[in-house]
Amino acid sequence: MKPIDAAASREDAEHALAAFEERWGRRYAMIGAAWRNNWERVVPFLDFPPETRRIIYTTNDIESLNSSLRKLVFHRGHFPLDEAAIKLLFLGLRNLEKRWTGTP
Repeated sequence: MKPIDAAASREDAEHALAAFEERWGRRYAMIGAAWRNNWERVVPFLDFPPETRRIIYTTNDIESLNSSLRKLVFHRGHFPLDEAAIKLLFLGLRNLEKRWTGTP
C-alpha cells in the first residue's frame, strides 16, 4: 500500500493500485475493492506536495505521543507537586523514545 500513499500523482497512485490488484487481487480482493470504493476520498490527499504529506503523517505521530502521555497521567490520579508530574512525563518520554524508529 505504500506505493499508493507515496505516489507523486493521482495517475501514479492509480497505476500502483492496479499493480497491487494484479499481484494480490485474488488473495486480498476486499482491500482493492475498499480502495476503489473510497477512491474519491483518498485521492485529494495526493494533491498535497510531499512536504505537506510528511507533516500530516507527523501529526498522527504527535497524537499518538499525546495519547501515551495522557495514559500515564490518568493512571496516577493526582500529584502532590508539579515537579512530580513533570518527572513522570520526563520518564514516560524517555521510555517512549526507545520505540521511535524515525521513519515518516
